[in-house]
Amino acid sequence: MPHKILRKPKGYRTITEMFEATVGRLPNKEMSRIRRDDRWISYTYAQAYTRVRKLAEYLQKEMGVRKGDFVALVGENRPEWGQGYLAILWAGGVVVPLDARLGPMERRYLLNFAGVKHVVASGRYVPELLEFKGELGLKGILSMDESSDLPTFSYVDTKYEGIDRVEIQPEDLAEVLFTSGTTGSPKGVMLTHKNIMSDIEGVYQVVPIYEEDVFFSILPLHHVYECTVGFLSPIYTGATVSYSRSLRPDHMLADMKDTRPTVWLTVPLILEKILSRILREMDKAPASRKLLFGALRASRRVPLVGRTLNKRLFKPLHEKLGLDRLKFMVSGGAALPLWVAKGLQELGFEVIQGYGLSETSPILTVTPPHDPRLPSVGVAIPGVEIKIVDPNEDGEGEIAARGPVVMKGYYKNEKATKEVFTEDGWFLTGDIGYLDSDGYLYITGRKKAVIVTRGGKNIYPEEIESKILESPFVEEILVFGAKNPTTGDEEVQALVYPNLDMVRQEAKRQGVQPDDDFIYSLIDREIARLTKDLASYKRIKRFALRYEEFPKTTTRKIKRHLFKGMYIEPGEKVKDAGIEEKE
Repeated sequence: MPHKILRKPKGYRTITEMFEATVGRLPNKEMSRIRRDDRWISYTYAQAYTRVRKLAEYLQKEMGVRKGDFVALVGENRPEWGQGYLAILWAGGVVVPLDARLGPMERRYLLNFAGVKHVVASGRYVPELLEFKGELGLKGILSMDESSDLPTFSYVDTKYEGIDRVEIQPEDLAEVLFTSGTTGSPKGVMLTHKNIMSDIEGVYQVVPIYEEDVFFSILPLHHVYECTVGFLSPIYTGATVSYSRSLRPDHMLADMKDTRPTVWLTVPLILEKILSRILREMDKAPASRKLLFGALRASRRVPLVGRTLNKRLFKPLHEKLGLDRLKFMVSGGAALPLWVAKGLQELGFEVIQGYGLSETSPILTVTPPHDPRLPSVGVAIPGVEIKIVDPNEDGEGEIAARGPVVMKGYYKNEKATKEVFTEDGWFLTGDIGYLDSDGYLYITGRKKAVIVTRGGKNIYPEEIESKILESPFVEEILVFGAKNPTTGDEEVQALVYPNLDMVRQEAKRQGVQPDDDFIYSLIDREIARLTKDLASYKRIKRFALRYEEFPKTTTRKIKRHLFKGMYIEPGEKVKDAGIEEKE
């Protein structure tokens, strides 16, 4: 079943052409804002346009940026990050967005690997860049903030008039994104203007985003999900983006309440934590719990009516969170557990799921708003084809994609590029899933994470993790295959990070101490309860406790590769968390 096409695409060929067109159409419309020193700082499209033109002139005249040059961009989420991004493209350059959470040496390595000679950065990164300037041969550094050592955005504002945009072609590079790796040959995803604009236009045709919408931004802008969908897509429609001043929970909540967004891009882990906290709070109040159960029953009897009713029933909750105007949440970056999606819907929140990768600009599929089918990640957007490669008897196999959204290749890594493309041009995602008869895609796991039993059965850790995460006593879990050194068999094992607040409450209720033995027994019972319906070969053989969060990517996915080769010995209850992160 294809998407309902809401409107025709606008037909912009490049990102800079799109930006200029929106400025001409909505010059006085608010483009972006952020709270600083207890007041909101705002930019209209015309104000951002003026600065972008001036910054581009400085990049050309003072830093020597020429068409096709790589220019690194590093900084926290803020309007100036977007202005720097657009200015680099305006001057004809290629943006190399760097993860602000990387260490200085990691950033230095990537700058050197990509041959970057020009950098636009937030003030906090200026000292390290100055330290590496001579070693890397950097020709210029432009600071977003006041600096005694470097020219700044405000300096450029007063000294330059601005230039017209450099003419570029849709096939020209727009970004090079480094997804992982800081040694050897890191994977730099090369995305063209055509790749990104095709993705934006595909989403625009099927997702109801309009110029009156307000986005709330918390995910890192250097990541393609937030950059394409949370920064560039609002420009396409003329919407507004409101940035959280930081990732502190109190800051995010206060800024969200002030913003009252209509669209919020987020990731599953954040939604899990929000839902768990809401349910814990409601569990403390008998009246609220009765209200919740009544809403759940209504939503299950009459889904569409139930969701509308739940929005009304839980209006005070929505208002408390600043989400009373929210049209929908967009969950991406990883699979959203079914219990989380259902739980949010039952609380009156609309959730749209998307699926894609950095290599696909990123969106490949999205939930049709008129016909969501949990736990599907939706249907291919216009212009994208999806197929399953070498499906098994259940129709599961590797997901492959084809279309204008697929990357040009990996930077300076022809071997890795060839490995992910078939001879007839299909991109192999590395994800496992299946399609139903209507074209809805379902993700079942990662090809690299699959556990293969001696009998040839495939076990996908994500399926088991999703079930166990329904326990209020489990905060995070990692399921993995471990080879038994005695038998040589692959066993299903797990590391569990408990929800210690809930564990302490349960221990207090039982009148016991929440020591290792109590926690282990409690989690053991929860695992048995929640996985009893799984096939015997999928059940966890052994697990151990871990008393700190797992290391994660910027999109809040656990870094599975750090735990490769781990084995839990018989009788081992607690596993040290001190795993050195090595790329």
